[in-house]
Amino acid sequence: MKNRIKELRVKLNMTQEELAQRAGVRRETIVFLEQWKYNPSLQLAHDVAVALGTSVDELFIFEDK
Repeated sequence: MKNRIKELRVKLNMTQEELAQRAGVRRETIVFLEQWKYNPSLQLAHDVAVALGTSVDELFIFEDK
């Protein structure tokens, strides 16, 4: 699963720390999400999407294997 977290965060001129605070997680979590090294829970995906002003469907790219 890929995502557009970094793209949207940068577009909003938001730091990883700011996004982490808005989503209620540590900055390291945002780093791992942006590097596609961590698949979030549905709750975390929702919280990050809300923090970025978008939907889970717009934020995450689900690929068939």
